[in-house]
Amino acid sequence: MKTLLFTYLALVFASVLFHDQEPTLEESMQRGSEIYADFCIACHLEKGEGVAGAFPPLANSDYLIKNREGSIRGVKYGQTGELIVNGETYNGVMAPMGLDDEEIADVMNYVMNSFGNSSSAMVTVEEVSAITKN
Repeated sequence: MKTLLFTYLALVFASVLFHDQEPTLEESMQRGSEIYADFCIACHLEKGEGVAGAFPPLANSDYLIKNREGSIRGVKYGQTGELIVNGETYNGVMAPMGLDDEEIADVMNYVMNSFGNSSSAMVTVEEVSAITKN
C-alpha cells in the first residue's frame, strides 16, 4: 500500500513539474505558425518568399540570423528604413502587429526554424521582453 501511494505521489509531482516547464520549440512553432497565418502571410507570403522590392523574404533569410535582436524588435515595434536581405535592399514600412511578447516569441521561433531557416537557440518570452524600442 505504501509503495502504491508513493508511486501515485511521484507521478503527480512529476506531472506538475512537467506542466510548468517552458514550452518546447515544437509547441512554440505550432502556435507561431497560426500567428504567421493571421498576421504575416499577407506580405511575406505562404512560403516566406516575400515580394521583390516591397516585402523582404523570410525564407533562407540572412537578415533573420545575423540580426536576431533587430528582427524581434521589428516584429515588436514595427520597422521603417532600409534593410538588406539576401543582398537585396528593401526600404519599406512594417507596422507593429500588436502582438504580446509570447506571441512574438512563438512567431519568431516559427519563422527562424521554417522556410529553410534554422536557429540553434529558441526565442524566449524573456528575450522578447528585454528588447526595447530604442
